Amino acid sequence: MNIKQRVIGLLSEVEKGKYSNILLNEYFSKNNLGRGERGFITEVFYGVIRNEIYLNYQLQKRTKSIKKDWIKNLLKISIYQATFMDSDEKGIAWEATELAKKKFGAPVGKFVNGVIRSYLREKDEEIKALKAEDKLDILYSYPRWFYDKIKKEYGTETENLLISLKKIPYMSVRVNRLKYTEVEFEELLKSMRIEIIKKVDSVYYIDSGIVLHTDEFKDGKIIAQDGSSYLAAKILNPLPGEKVVDTCSAPGSKTAVLAELMHNEGEIFALDIHQHKIKLIEENLKKLGVTIVKPIKLDARKLKEQGQKFDKILVDAPCSGYGVLRKKPEALYNKNMVNVKELSELQYEILEASAFSLKVEGELVYSTCTIFSEENTDNIKKFLDNHKNFSVTKFEIPSNINGRFDSIGGFLIDYTEEILDNFYIIKLRKDFE
Repeated sequence: MNIKQRVIGLLSEVEKGKYSNILLNEYFSKNNLGRGERGFITEVFYGVIRNEIYLNYQLQKRTKSIKKDWIKNLLKISIYQATFMDSDEKGIAWEATELAKKKFGAPVGKFVNGVIRSYLREKDEEIKALKAEDKLDILYSYPRWFYDKIKKEYGTETENLLISLKKIPYMSVRVNRLKYTEVEFEELLKSMRIEIIKKVDSVYYIDSGIVLHTDEFKDGKIIAQDGSSYLAAKILNPLPGEKVVDTCSAPGSKTAVLAELMHNEGEIFALDIHQHKIKLIEENLKKLGVTIVKPIKLDARKLKEQGQKFDKILVDAPCSGYGVLRKKPEALYNKNMVNVKELSELQYEILEASAFSLKVEGELVYSTCTIFSEENTDNIKKFLDNHKNFSVTKFEIPSNINGRFDSIGGFLIDYTEEILDNFYIIKLRKDFE
């Protein structure tokens, strides 16, 4: 099967509602493809999703309607290649024409050829015009409300942020020190000729995802995890023997970090509101050799009703996810400002319940994978205004991670960080009851 036909098939599945990251991982696990083929499919597949608005804009300018989704996706792939990849433009037009001709006949091939060549002639001038007319939302494929919000909050940094969130993510895995060592993992990478792009403690960013098909991954010696997610758990710094709760635990990767830091000694309650996710947490932690976690089906807002107090609490709150758009680009198109406000209210309720359930002198880490102040700084300011018995605790961020501390002591791993997910982290201490 032609490699572009593979991408067309994957895009059609996303249009049916499947999550892009899960879909692609499943596809690669079922199809034995070379490294170059996987790389091309990944870039074009995510590239088309990331640039959906721009690609649709260009098609609408050149066609009245395209009834066949197959043709529409072929044209999107071709325009994406011509705009965002270092590809031969004549080759792009020729290959698309031949694919369309072979599947639907010569007239459709001629139509495809005409659309692509029209775009190639006008591309450079159109990109200049979009910039001149303050239509960066179209050029970089963001809903207009999102663009206006970013402009208001980030000002002169807006274009750099928009570009950053569209970059191709690297594969990241964490060494599970309960079963494995970093030395052993680095030897494995060397034997597989896999390059290390960046290292954050025991999290490695690498140039190939093939490690997910190794026995080491199947045995729980390594786990797919981003450095930002890892840091949120590490900064909580739970100690062996402590009683800890992870309020929003699924799929359990941060819970596993907590258990590792505790040397698998103590007790961790891992909460989630969905029973199927409780099962997922159990399976993942068993695979990793974690034995101190008790998964519980519970809405984190009801934590205080359990009548227990904890030494440490991790609140990695449900959020809009705008900090992980590199990995989940479709999240841009299914939320709006109303959702952001609703989520900030939910986050605050979880914080309230957690504050009640924390012991005096206990510590709490609040984190999100988003970039909006409503879900980050503003929420914590409100919380601190209403809870004078809490204070912000200082913490360190590794020197090789870019970002900024806000006015209250929280850290945002922001668009200047080229590798890690954008993430907000703040640590609080309960000084008295």
